[in-house]
Amino acid sequence: MGAQIREYRQRIRSVKATQKITRAMELMAASRVIKARQRVEETSPYARAISQALSAVASHSDARHPLTTEVENPRRAAVVIITSNRGLAGAYASSVIKESERLLEKLRGEGKDIVPLLVGRKAVGFYRFRHREYAASWEDSTDAPSYETARAIADKVLDLFLTEGDDTIDEVHVVYTKFVTMVTQTPQALRLLPIQVVDEEAVASELMPLYDFEPSPDQVLDQVLPQYVAQRIYNCLLQGAASELAARQRAMKSATDNADDLIRTYTRLANQARQAQITQEISEIVGGANALAETK
Repeated sequence: MGAQIREYRQRIRSVKATQKITRAMELMAASRVIKARQRVEETSPYARAISQALSAVASHSDARHPLTTEVENPRRAAVVIITSNRGLAGAYASSVIKESERLLEKLRGEGKDIVPLLVGRKAVGFYRFRHREYAASWEDSTDAPSYETARAIADKVLDLFLTEGDDTIDEVHVVYTKFVTMVTQTPQALRLLPIQVVDEEAVASELMPLYDFEPSPDQVLDQVLPQYVAQRIYNCLLQGAASELAARQRAMKSATDNADDLIRTYTRLANQARQAQITQEISEIVGGANALAETK
C-alpha cells in the first residue's frame, strides 16, 4: 500500500513538472502570436498596392510577360509546402501536409510532374522518411519568418519558372495555412504562377487608381512581378507563422488543462490509498488488541 502511495505522489510531481513547461509554452505562444498577427496586418497595405499596380498594367496594356502567360499544355508543376520546424502545435503541420497530398494527387491526375519545394523541418522529415525527392528546402525560423527567406524562395521559384528546356516549370502552387482567427486556421492551396491578377477590392468599389507607366508596361512588369511573387510568398509565410503560434497556444492550453485533470485524479487515488492504509492499520491494531485480551 505504501508503494502505491509513493507511485501516485511521484506521478503527481511528474505531471506538475510537465504542466509548468506547457504553461510556459502557452504563454510564449500567446505573446508571439500577437506580433505575428501585427506583421500580417502591416504587410497588407503593400500587398494591396502592388496588386492594384499589376491590375492596372494588365487592364490598360497589351503587354505579355512569361509570369502572366498561360502554357497550353503544362507538363511540370512546382509546389511550395509551408510547414513548421517544431511540433507541439496540434494538427498544424499534418493538416498542411494532407492538403499538399490532395493537391499533388490532383496534379498527377492531370498528367503533371511534381517538383516539391519544402519549407520547415516537418515537411522535410515527411519526405525523407518516405524517401521522396524534393528540389530545395528551407529550414529557417518558421514562427518568425524573415523577408530574406521569402526572397530566397521567390528567387528559386522564378529561376525554375523562367528556365528554358526540359527542366522548366509551367506552374507554381503554394500550400500554406491561412490565419482566420485565433480559433480557425485553414490549410489552403493557391496557384502562384502564372499570375492571375485580380484586384477584388477595386472591383468591389469600382475605383481604380490612374497610373502612368515609365518607361513601358513591359519593363514595369519585369520589375513589379518578381516583387509581387516575393511579397505573396512572404505573406503566406507570415500567415503560416501566425497559424502555427495560434495552434501551439491551443495545444499547450489543452495540455495544461489535461495536466490539471491528471493531478486531481492522482490526488484522489493517493487519498483513497492512504485511507485504505489507515483503515488497514486500525484493523490490525484492533485485531491485535482483541487477540491479547483473549489470551489474558
